[in-house]
Amino acid sequence: MARYTDAVCRLCRREGQKLYLKGDRCLTPKCAFERRGFAPGMHARKAQFKRNQSDYSLQLREKQKVKRIYGVMERQFRRYFQYAVRGKGLTGVNLLVMLESRLDNVVFRLGLAQSRAQARQIVRHGHIMVNGRRTNVPSYLVKPNDVIAVRQESRSREYFQIVGEILGERATPPWLSLNSEALTGRVLSRPTRQDIDIPVNEQLVVEFYSR
Repeated sequence: MARYTDAVCRLCRREGQKLYLKGDRCLTPKCAFERRGFAPGMHARKAQFKRNQSDYSLQLREKQKVKRIYGVMERQFRRYFQYAVRGKGLTGVNLLVMLESRLDNVVFRLGLAQSRAQARQIVRHGHIMVNGRRTNVPSYLVKPNDVIAVRQESRSREYFQIVGEILGERATPPWLSLNSEALTGRVLSRPTRQDIDIPVNEQLVVEFYSR
């Protein structure tokens, strides 16, 4: 599966806001956006004062922002959109709910990883079980009553011992429940739009693909 391997701080700078792609580092003065809060490129600072954004530009930037927050490449993201169109309800909300239900995002939301990229790596390395079965597919879509747990063999690793000590410090979304002592979580329901706190306008994404 293709994935972005370049410097992720460039993505935040390009979108003009923090996307928190590096977890806790984004909250410190080391964050690149704090030091250079302008788009990358030689003429970026001059261009940002001269350019008037068209409707297409606004829609494109919003689509790119959602992709980058969840760590999804274009082909897979377009496929999610096609599924969202066929679902009941608002297409934009369906899209966000689907992305929020990805296993790597759920691992991040439970606090088992500091960022979605780290959560993706944890899943790919086989440290996570879903309903008692080892699952190494980050794009796996969880369902209500699914139980997500760290494998018993992985709990003795130093990383998960440290995570176990600080687990629960981050707020858990209302559609998930967390057992910090057992390093497990349960999906209580499908997330709603009110549960998804990412700063995006999903209607612009719908408009981009509806051109």
